[in-house]
Amino acid sequence: MKCSLCPRRCNAERTNEQNVNGFCKMPLLPKVARAALHFWEEPCISGKNGSGTVFFSGCTLDCAFCQNYDISHDGFGKQISYQRLADIFKELEEKGAHNINLVTPTQFVPAIIRALDIYKPKIPVVYNSGGYDTVEVIRALKGYIDIFLMDLKYLSCERARLYSGAENYPEYAVSAIQECYTYQPVCEFKDGIMQKGLIVRHLLLPQGTNEAIKVFDWVRENTPNAYFSIMSQYTPLGRAENMPIINRRVTKREYDKVLSYICSTGFENVYIQERESSDKKYIPPFNLEGI
Repeated sequence: MKCSLCPRRCNAERTNEQNVNGFCKMPLLPKVARAALHFWEEPCISGKNGSGTVFFSGCTLDCAFCQNYDISHDGFGKQISYQRLADIFKELEEKGAHNINLVTPTQFVPAIIRALDIYKPKIPVVYNSGGYDTVEVIRALKGYIDIFLMDLKYLSCERARLYSGAENYPEYAVSAIQECYTYQPVCEFKDGIMQKGLIVRHLLLPQGTNEAIKVFDWVRENTPNAYFSIMSQYTPLGRAENMPIINRRVTKREYDKVLSYICSTGFENVYIQERESSDKKYIPPFNLEGI
């Protein structure tokens, strides 16, 4: 197939086994680096039992600071069949996972749909995306996804270009999130665990307080029933270690400025990550567990 799944629309020639000249370098058959219970998502996602995370290889973005660099940029992982992916969903469900959490899924949306047609879990399915999605892809997922866990990394085209190699990120991310909101306009919970809804995440970057505030304002004005998650886990990794401005962690002053503004608005649908989360120990090991 000629691929136009993501906003890059690079028209890569993708077969089951190969990807010719494509940005994400991923074939059609899913490639996975880890499938296991994960406890470091938002409380309504991880709960007590953990979220059944499936970490897909490859990515449609080129984030200089990606903490999953080995799988997103270097493509580490194991290629599996649609049937095996469906079996993984069932195995995670049987382990007591609160949900099936599809991490960095955009490049494998057709494969995910094939697998969910084989086996649709009885627990919620989470689409955990960097936000660089087309409206067409989100529409294709209608009826398959219960929870959209979407990044809104930037509203600045220049920062999107500089740090993720995607100058058009803002226009696509806001359109995709608005489309998600049309499908899941209300968040539903059972015993504190989200069953349906939309969570919009923003990773606070160094010298990024003004953008974080703009992103927060956009979320509460455009998707008022969604939850906003402000993340402070930024750690300079990969190319970011050699990039001015983002080659350090977020300061307490930056963190406090954003939190103070969020609290001043009275908006209650907020998850706030503690500054102590900025630690490499929270990065999961990509060792093909569960594959």
